[in-house]
Amino acid sequence: MLESLKEKVFRANLEIVQHGLVIFTWGNVSAIDRESNLIIIKPSGVSYDDMKPEHMVVVDMDGHVVEGSFKPSSDTATHLALYKAFPNIGGIVHTHSTYATAWAQAGLDIPNIGTTHADYFSDAIPCTRDMTQQEVEGEYEKETGTVIIERFNEINPDFIPGVLVKNHGPFSWGKNAHDAVHNAVVMEQVAKMAFIAYSVNPDLTMNEHLIKKHFYRKHGPNAYYGQ
Repeated sequence: MLESLKEKVFRANLEIVQHGLVIFTWGNVSAIDRESNLIIIKPSGVSYDDMKPEHMVVVDMDGHVVEGSFKPSSDTATHLALYKAFPNIGGIVHTHSTYATAWAQAGLDIPNIGTTHADYFSDAIPCTRDMTQQEVEGEYEKETGTVIIERFNEINPDFIPGVLVKNHGPFSWGKNAHDAVHNAVVMEQVAKMAFIAYSVNPDLTMNEHLIKKHFYRKHGPNAYYGQ
């Protein structure tokens, strides 16, 4: 079932390791087939060294396992919430990459202070609010998705393909699993750049005209630039 997509999700999960975004089993990648509304996601607790394409787990939009001999990632409910809320995304990545996670633990948005950031994100990468005791002690993973969706109430997820969950870590997304990994790599790099830049100059500023120029020359109806 969906063998080609399983292979792509498997490869994407290996990519987050290759890019240094994950150690041990601290991350997961999923993708959705919008025609069948089935999601393929990394199995829970399986090491990347041992993982194979056939280990990927297929779940429906309610989180029921449709195919697979392993349990799906413990973050599955978060992925499902985002797929339901953001209809244009086709893949999701969650990691605990060092710099993006540091910003999440600090409870701060990653500010858009450079053209590298602006090439991929139209504004700051937002951080969610504190989760309540009820949210944490209830359906925690589902509620993690809820606070992300709430944070994007007035933000276009197509223009800012990532978020920081406060005290937890980053989630990114894209048109497919590979694109979501690409955005996760970019998020970690701009988080690192922002940390260093503020260390050098806490009073730095960013040219708003540059942000708009760099974002819209790669995105939107009049896009003309690619690297």
